[in-house]
Amino acid sequence: MHEQPTPPRRLRNFVNGDYTDTAEGAVSDVVNPATGRVYAQAPVSGPADVDAAFRAAADAFEGGWRDTPPAERQIAMNRLADAVEARADELVAAEVENCGKPVQLTRDEEIWQVTDALRFFAGACRVLEGKAAGEYMADHTSWIRREPIGPVAQITPWNYPLAMAAWKIGPALAAGNTIVLKPSDTTPVSTLLLAEIAAEFLPPGVLNVVCGDRDTGRALVDHPVPRLVSLTGSTRAGFEVAQHGSADLKRLHLELGGKAPVIVFDDADLEKTAAGIAEAGYFNAGQDCTAATRVLAAPGVHDDLAAALAEHARATKTAGPEVTDAAFGPLNNTVQLDRVTGFLDRAPDHAEVLTGGSRVGDTGYFYAPTVVSGLRQGDELVTDEVFGPVITVQRFDDEDTAVAWANSVRYGLASSVWTRDHARALRVSRRLDFGCVWINTHIPMVAEMPHGGFKHSGYGKDLSLYSMEEYTRVKHVMSYIGRD
Repeated sequence: MHEQPTPPRRLRNFVNGDYTDTAEGAVSDVVNPATGRVYAQAPVSGPADVDAAFRAAADAFEGGWRDTPPAERQIAMNRLADAVEARADELVAAEVENCGKPVQLTRDEEIWQVTDALRFFAGACRVLEGKAAGEYMADHTSWIRREPIGPVAQITPWNYPLAMAAWKIGPALAAGNTIVLKPSDTTPVSTLLLAEIAAEFLPPGVLNVVCGDRDTGRALVDHPVPRLVSLTGSTRAGFEVAQHGSADLKRLHLELGGKAPVIVFDDADLEKTAAGIAEAGYFNAGQDCTAATRVLAAPGVHDDLAAALAEHARATKTAGPEVTDAAFGPLNNTVQLDRVTGFLDRAPDHAEVLTGGSRVGDTGYFYAPTVVSGLRQGDELVTDEVFGPVITVQRFDDEDTAVAWANSVRYGLASSVWTRDHARALRVSRRLDFGCVWINTHIPMVAEMPHGGFKHSGYGKDLSLYSMEEYTRVKHVMSYIGRD
């Protein structure tokens, strides 16, 4: 007898401290990208569901979360971080289903990011900053209050669904806001589990998760309750959120796409540089807006670097979650596979694919580690975000050209400089028009430092105390103290 396939499990929104059904019952399939098979059905939330979530968030905000002392918020967030560690196996399994990522890499590289962000913001909520109180006018004392904004809308992407949820809820909760969060329609599972875990430590309605599609996202942005919308997603999505949010004068925090230049000078350590670029370019299948995928190489190192990168690519394995030596898993969905494939199919005749450039296998959405050389500055592969395991290599003539080419794209999120010349590293880092510049490394992040870009990479900061400014408002209070 043939084994009957397991029917997909039915997911539900998490609102007001519990799982809830949607008003209309519409669902969408959730596919495991490592197998291409449907494993769950997620709600497609409509305006009524979004409204219910914001009503819960508003009630929780007015009901006391905004007035909870920072020390109590800190305790709740630290307990949540402890629970994430205790239930790491469940969260890893959910994230692997979401994304098809290697199990061990997910455990080693992503769970700690969740707990680290929660613990950082648990402490940050107790050190909000403001200017000194004083008598700036005779007979009057002024001081600053830094207050939560209220219920906020958050939209997270599919490349790091769990980590990005932690990056968003951390500062929002620490500042005293309540949340309605929509995960990507392709990766809702781990975020729902995180909300379930958080419900043990947060009052009902403080953290709500609604699933859905682009229309659901529009309903979040258009809803009158949230005064802030925070999006991590594509530049296209950022434009749409900005247009809709501006109609209601909402505050916006947009962390969007990137096309990170990696400038390698002749004096760089070739072996370490090639290894560092390959790791930062192929991590998470290149599905990272900071990925090291646009290499600009000086004439003396270009050929050897391109050859070394091709060698690294051929030695880099993409495979399913249980393959222990896999460096990365599949692309997240069939649309993304088609997008990456399209870039290579449209590559100009003068481009040379040194290795890769094709799908791997016929199950799941795996794509080979790829290196392309011979490209020109205006080529699509150079100017547009591929968001896949594709590294391009260009030859520049001098420092000014390298900086000009690096800055000429519409993105401004991340970049790196590889050189032994300290003065050159500092000079070039000053000239690069990107929110982050790494020197002789690429992609490490720490909770104490801000993450966010310029130009079409958006505005506002994740991580660090700077992100607390995104989730707070500043109020001036003045009191007359003169004698009548």
